[in-house]
Amino acid sequence: MADPTQNILAAALSLPEGERLRIASELLASVEEPYDDAWKAAWLEALERREQAVRDGGSGGSAWAEVRARVLARLGAR
Repeated sequence: MADPTQNILAAALSLPEGERLRIASELLASVEEPYDDAWKAAWLEALERREQAVRDGGSGGSAWAEVRARVLARLGAR
């Protein structure tokens, strides 16, 4: 990564989890075009559910390392 990108990433990673989730959802929204209204609604519902879980003191989901390992395992099984 270029230095400015690393600086932005480091700053974002230093934020509280709820703010990181908000930034992540905004970044994804800026590059992903929903396929249809049902897809967009489901995505927004998932984001809101995870954000509420964080507000309630939970993690909002699995740790990235766990999710990444599951995805890589699934890809390797193909």
